Amino acid sequence: MSSTTGDRVALAFSGGLDTTVCVPLLKEEYDFEEVVGITVDVGQPDEEFEEAEETAEALGLEQHVVSAEDAFADLCFDAVRANATYQGYPLGTALARPVIAAQILETAKEQGCSALAHGSTGKGNDQLRFEAVWRKSDLDVVAPVRELGLTRDWEQEYAEERGLPVEGGDEGRYSIDTNLWTRSVEGSELEEPDHVPGEEIYEWTSAPGEETERVEVTFEDGYPTALNGESLDPVELVERLNDLAGPYGVGRTDVMEDRMLGLKVRENYEHPAATVLLNAHEALEDLVLTKAERSFKRQVDDQWAEYAYEGLVDAPLMEALEGFIDRTNQRVTGTVTMRFEGGQARPVGRESEYAVYSADAASFDTESVGDISQADATGVAKYHGFQERLAREARESAMDRAAAKGIADGGTPIDGPSETDDDAS
Repeated sequence: MSSTTGDRVALAFSGGLDTTVCVPLLKEEYDFEEVVGITVDVGQPDEEFEEAEETAEALGLEQHVVSAEDAFADLCFDAVRANATYQGYPLGTALARPVIAAQILETAKEQGCSALAHGSTGKGNDQLRFEAVWRKSDLDVVAPVRELGLTRDWEQEYAEERGLPVEGGDEGRYSIDTNLWTRSVEGSELEEPDHVPGEEIYEWTSAPGEETERVEVTFEDGYPTALNGESLDPVELVERLNDLAGPYGVGRTDVMEDRMLGLKVRENYEHPAATVLLNAHEALEDLVLTKAERSFKRQVDDQWAEYAYEGLVDAPLMEALEGFIDRTNQRVTGTVTMRFEGGQARPVGRESEYAVYSADAASFDTESVGDISQADATGVAKYHGFQERLAREARESAMDRAAAKGIADGGTPIDGPSETDDDAS
């Protein structure tokens, strides 16, 4: 561990347990003279900023709060166009980290810092997401929790001994991360896969009931632009949908997640608005894209989501993937009607001027499809499955020849004992 006496270090500061204990450790263990806390707004609740401010004041920490909510919302809407989910849940923390890291790097340079620090562990994904951005700079990167091998129990004891002002979320019982797009809860008894969590871990969503609700989501070029006919900016639209869909239990995920380092962990997520918008967008794509486009785009979307999960949103591959996504989404314009019921957000109606659909052609009540008559399908029906029928016939013929050869050689037929065997018995 190199000494950096007299230098200023910028710490990604939330006011939670991990980053609070990092403040004195950066001075005691790393010899930094000054620690600058940087808190980035990506849609956390107000009480988190209040907690961070109070904790920074109690620590005597120089703190800077930087707004990045709009930039984060824009990235979330890019994720909607890419139908981006990872192992079944919408990406939230993964999308926020590169945005946060970029803002911290910019502020650190403005404040004359020579190093950057985070409170991520050596077991999680966030260390990689932060450092993918930071290591493009010439600033040093330090990670006290990872490099000193700290555990949550040790941090709690250290904080108590030093009288550090730590709330840590539920008194440190859970590790909670909240942003505009998702809320994640992990740790404590939730680490056990067989533990059934109670309702107390949820804040954004209620237990699904029998009530239902319908809303209309409008898209332009694949971007959500309006809710129930009212034009809203991205942040407002997400906040409004979180409030509307959460009470119906929409957007809960309990998943065994495979992290980048190979560890399998249990995560609980809440994401009402994300669920609604992703489902609505995919429903509209299904209406306007051809079968071949839909099939290929699934591959593009999966790769986009994988890179986003890893925090590599600025990778050259992502730029190339975005080219295809942008091209196809130029036709993803229209309105989708969504129904909230039983914890689900289901598309129940969709319309677009770009629909690759003809009600007259698809209807069982019309005789033909344009100038194509139903009888024209007879030839197609005759050819359909021809190669498969040919392959089966060839296989059966080969088996018959093999069976006949076995009998001729005095062997046992494939389908039963020979008469010679019966006589011998």
